[in-house]
Amino acid sequence: MGGEKAKNSSLREPFLNELSPVDSVAGLEELRVRYLGKKGLLTSELKSLGGLPPDERRAAGAVLNETKEFIEQALAQRKQELKDLELRRKLASESIDVTLPGSYVQPGRIHPLTQTLEEITDVFVSMGFSVEEGPEVELDYYNFEALNIPKEHPAREMQDTFYVSNDIVLRTHTSPVQIRVMQRKSPPLKFIAPGKVYRCDADISHTPMFHQIEGLMVGEDITFSHLKAVLESFLHRIFSPDVPVRFRPSYFPFTEPSAEVDIGCIFCKGTGCRTCKGSGWIEILGAGMVNPHVFEMVGYDPKKYSGFAFGMGIERIAMLKYSIDDIRLFYENDIRFLGQF
Repeated sequence: MGGEKAKNSSLREPFLNELSPVDSVAGLEELRVRYLGKKGLLTSELKSLGGLPPDERRAAGAVLNETKEFIEQALAQRKQELKDLELRRKLASESIDVTLPGSYVQPGRIHPLTQTLEEITDVFVSMGFSVEEGPEVELDYYNFEALNIPKEHPAREMQDTFYVSNDIVLRTHTSPVQIRVMQRKSPPLKFIAPGKVYRCDADISHTPMFHQIEGLMVGEDITFSHLKAVLESFLHRIFSPDVPVRFRPSYFPFTEPSAEVDIGCIFCKGTGCRTCKGSGWIEILGAGMVNPHVFEMVGYDPKKYSGFAFGMGIERIAMLKYSIDDIRLFYENDIRFLGQF
């Protein structure tokens, strides 16, 4: 009974009837398992061949093997047809109408900090200053010791430093560039050093990463009058020729004498307001004559050479120029904010 069934068995017709309505790859897999799986219809008939006499087994086996090849080929062909159909549907749904107008792409703009940095750089370059750069991950020696700030010096507490190790820091100012340049070059020197700096501070007027520009001029017979003339000219070109400028005595380890430089409040015109805290003045940068000890650290003769240095925060100047009251706006990437510049 089993041998007769195996010999005359043909699963082709029922298979084709079930194959015809299948319209997905998942459905094809179910049909394959139904016929060719471990418990499939064809597999069951192949297992029944063991009970047949040798002659009948060969004939029945040949029929079942041909049926298996037929089913496998039909499944592969149908699978390719379904893939081709899916591709045609996808191409039809994703077709592009080349007659439609293109999508508007909003043009990019230069970041306000970059604008301010470029404007400041242009002013100093027009005065004959060159531009120098240095590493942001700096040795303690260049960031502090060579600038007359030895270990345990109280001024280190003013810096709020990120320490990578005992001898490596994220630079707290771009002043280390001054040391590196003076070690490479002989006077006269006149350059600025713009770049990122890092300090452990964050609020509406401070961020852990910000931008500074340091400036240095060294030569023979350089005086405080030169410093005053350069900075007054710079501030008048950045803000207004009418803005008043004043110098107040201050302290920096790497300059002596040192000064804080203020401008008349650009918001209240000196009458006193919330921004200037009623004083009529706004602190804008620090400056001073290079400390002789700094010259000694780089091998310059302080009896022969003198010079001045200054440093300012780019964010502070940008906030004043554009009337921005929160430094964090520069780094939030809000298109509504950036699109105004």
